[in-house]
Amino acid sequence: MKRSCCQAKHREVGTTRLYITRKPKTFMRIPIDTFRLSNGLLVTFSEDHTAPIVAVNLWYHVGSANERTGRTGFAHLFEHMLFQGSEHVEANEHFELVQRAGGTLNGSTWLDRTNYFETVPSNQLAIALWLEADRMGALLPAMTQQKLDTQRDVVSNERRWSVDNQPYGTWWEKLPALTYPDPHPFHHSLIGSFEDLNAASLDDIAHFFATYYTPDNAVLTIAGDFDPGEARTLVESYFGPIPRGKGKPPLPDMSLPPTFGATLREVVQDEVSLPRLYLAFRSPALGTDEYYAASVTGAILGMRKGSRLQRTLVREREVATDATAFTFDLPKGADILVVDVTARPGITPERLEAEVVKEIDRMRSDGVTQDEVDRAIALIGTDFVASMQLAGERADQLSRFATYFGNPALINEQMDRYRSVTVAEVNRFATTRLADDNRAFLTYVPRDTTESSDSADLADSGTVTA
Repeated sequence: MKRSCCQAKHREVGTTRLYITRKPKTFMRIPIDTFRLSNGLLVTFSEDHTAPIVAVNLWYHVGSANERTGRTGFAHLFEHMLFQGSEHVEANEHFELVQRAGGTLNGSTWLDRTNYFETVPSNQLAIALWLEADRMGALLPAMTQQKLDTQRDVVSNERRWSVDNQPYGTWWEKLPALTYPDPHPFHHSLIGSFEDLNAASLDDIAHFFATYYTPDNAVLTIAGDFDPGEARTLVESYFGPIPRGKGKPPLPDMSLPPTFGATLREVVQDEVSLPRLYLAFRSPALGTDEYYAASVTGAILGMRKGSRLQRTLVREREVATDATAFTFDLPKGADILVVDVTARPGITPERLEAEVVKEIDRMRSDGVTQDEVDRAIALIGTDFVASMQLAGERADQLSRFATYFGNPALINEQMDRYRSVTVAEVNRFATTRLADDNRAFLTYVPRDTTESSDSADLADSGTVTA
C-alpha cells in the first residue's frame, strides 16, 4: 500500500542559484486520446515511443471513504484479494506472468481510490490488459474462504508491521482522524481494524466487489510505446464484454467549513527516539483555484533544502533533522496541508512546536516574496516534467484526473494553473488558513519522557483534544 497522494514525492535539484523566468512561453504537453466503452469504462491513451515499454494503469473509484461502519479496511483488503487469482488465473499467477514477461506491477489503496498497475515491454501489452480484464470480469468464481482467511491474516500482519510496530507508523491514520470529524468518510482508518477484518465474510466481499469493481466505476490508462489501433482492439476485446455495474451508493456530504474552528491536538506516546510533529491545516480541495495557492505555500514551507523550514529549522537553528510540507491532494470536501518536522536529539517537543509555529506565524505576518513563489513553481514544474518522462507515472496521473474529474486532459492545464498563482494569493491563503483556529498538532514523543512536566504541559495546553 503506498501513501500516494498523502506522500510528497520530491527530489532535490541542487544548490546552484536558479534564475527563473516567471512565465515560460510553452510547457510540456502530454498527448492524450480518450474514449469510453459501452459498459462505461473510460479509456485514456498517451503515446510516447522514447523507450520500448508501456504502462497499464487501472483506477477504481473506491477507497476507504466508501466503507461502512463495521466493515472498515475492505478497500485495502481488496487490493490484496485481486492478486489471488481469478477464473482463468491461479493465485499469485498475475505476479508470475508479468514478471516472466519482464515487467513490474503492484497496487495501492487510498482514501478515495484503489489502483493497479503494470509496466511491461511494449510487445507484452496484451498480457497486462488481459490480466486486468480477467480479474475485473471474473474474480468472484475464484474467491474462496481460504483465500479470504489468508489475505485477512496478511493484512493484519501488515498493520502490525507498518503501523502498530513502526515508529511514527500510526500517523497517517491518526492525522485524518484528528482533522476530519466523525462520521466524515475520511475520518476512519484506511487499513481498518482487526475486529472489522475478522468480521468480513465471503458474502461481504462479493457484495463489495459487485458494487465497486465494475467498468463504469473504473478508468484504464495506457501510456508509453504502443500502437493505438492495436491497443484499442485489445481493450474492446478484453474489457468490452464485462457488464456495467448496478450503481454504487453515493457518499455522504463531504463538505466542511474552511477551518477547524479551533486548535486541535493529540499527543502520542510511542517507541520513538526523537519527537516528531505533524502540523495540519484544513485546505481547499484538489482542483479548486485556491488549491494551487495552498500547494505553492507548502512548497515554500517545506519543498526540499531551499525551503523555509529546511533553511531555518534544520540548518540555521539546528532544532530539526528534517522538515517537509505537502498536501494530501484530496478532491472532495476539503484537503489538508501537512508540515512534518522531526526534532534533533536533545530538542524537546515543546521547543520543536514553538519553532515551527514561529515560522508559520512569520509567514502570516511578513508574507512571502516573488522569488519564493517563483522558486516553488519552478520546482513543482521540474518534478512534473521529470515524472511525465516515466510511463508508469504518466499513466497514474492521467488516471487520477480521469477518475476525479472525468477529464484526463486536465493534466495539461496544471502548470498553467500553478504559474497563475500570485504572491497575493499565497499571502491570503497563509493569513486565512494558517491561523490558530485552523491548526491540528499531532505530536509523537518518546515514552521515557512523557511523564515530564514539560510533556504534561504540552498535552494540557487548553486546546481542543481529539
